[in-house]
Amino acid sequence: MIAKRRGRRVRGVRRVRWGRSVRGAVGGAVAAGLLVGVVGCGTPPAPRAAPGPVSESPARPARPGTGGAPDRGVPEPSSDPACPEGGVRLVEADGNAAMGLRVEGFQLINCGTAAYVLEGYPQVWLRDGRNELLDVSVEHGSAGITTGVPDIEAAPQRVTLEPGQAAAWSVVWRNLVTDAAVPATTAAVLEIEPRPGAPRLSLRPARPFDLGNTGRLGISAWTAVAR
Repeated sequence: MIAKRRGRRVRGVRRVRWGRSVRGAVGGAVAAGLLVGVVGCGTPPAPRAAPGPVSESPARPARPGTGGAPDRGVPEPSSDPACPEGGVRLVEADGNAAMGLRVEGFQLINCGTAAYVLEGYPQVWLRDGRNELLDVSVEHGSAGITTGVPDIEAAPQRVTLEPGQAAAWSVVWRNLVTDAAVPATTAAVLEIEPRPGAPRLSLRPARPFDLGNTGRLGISAWTAVAR
């Protein structure tokens, strides 16, 4: 009799615990349902903000020594080269080649801030591709090279260049081989001294000076370029 009562108590305890668990679960579900109902009856939550615009070229990481500022890129250099020390710049103009005769024009531009005076002829040297000085005879005018080139034969005159103005001069030579035993000469670099004591200027023309083995170059005097 006692054993049966103990068994009932055990089963009773189990039934009580199970009943409490069920009621707790049901109560939680009801509470959750009520909470959903309350939220559903209120104002719906605001939508998330749309993402901002995306940069197509994000800033680069900061470079050392810039104080943490982003590197926005280096500005493109100007197409106009810096003015040389002497205040003038040597540029290539036009040229002509026919039957082995070569004529090339050059200009000297005053890129400084003061007037620049020229008189007579420039001093001229030619160098090869390794920048070695070549043994070339530079003559005033075209005598012994050709005839009928008025620009080369013009008399020297005084030319004053204001800032931004230019003076012109020309060179003439023949691509001629007169002695097969003498190697032909090709000059890749033109070097000039515009006036006595002025800094020298160097230029690599688009067309090198193919002198053959004549070893001779004729030059004109400075002439003013019309504005």
